[in-house]
Amino acid sequence: MSESPSSSPYLTETADAYDAVAVRYADLVRGGLAGLPLDRSFVTAFADLVRAAGPAAVADLGCGPGYLSAALREAGLDVFGVDLSPALIGIARRTYPGLRFEVGSMGALETADGELGGVVSWYSLIHTPPAELPAYLAEFRRVLAPGGHALLAFFESEGAPVTVFDHKVAPAYRWPIDALAELAGGAGFAEVGRMLREPGDGERHRRGHLLLRAR
Repeated sequence: MSESPSSSPYLTETADAYDAVAVRYADLVRGGLAGLPLDRSFVTAFADLVRAAGPAAVADLGCGPGYLSAALREAGLDVFGVDLSPALIGIARRTYPGLRFEVGSMGALETADGELGGVVSWYSLIHTPPAELPAYLAEFRRVLAPGGHALLAFFESEGAPVTVFDHKVAPAYRWPIDALAELAGGAGFAEVGRMLREPGDGERHRRGHLLLRAR
């Protein structure tokens, strides 16, 4: 019998790893989307599509210290954040006291079927073992209303198959964008758009972004 995503050992290991470096990690990403115009454009497009569909909550899954949740709130969305790391959630709550943040797994959300208008996984699915990724995408689809949108950001494998790499906090994977889009299609999503960009200063890997709509 296979384990559910919410009980996989890697979750505890990942949470512990981020807890151990939470303050340093929060300092590292403090700039958020500043200086990343292409990335920011995809977040803006996601926010525009969610707003156009009508009022509904958005979950920032793997929210870390909360900077993207704050950007989504500034874009007019009713957003809450979820993360495995209690230390990062503590930082997010102190930094953005007007927002809601919860400790939890994005593979087992305490959210009713079809309740959300959007979900974001901003470099958080990267730590998910490839065999478990379809279950996570299915969970994203479960909580989204039909026509709701998902935004995935990840490290792209640049023509290679799924590749594990030496992430500085916890083991992580680079995905071919076509393969990830195909998995999302199997979970009930239609692709709206995609964006690839080359590494910027201080970055090692190509960045991939997928904007999806729940069928």
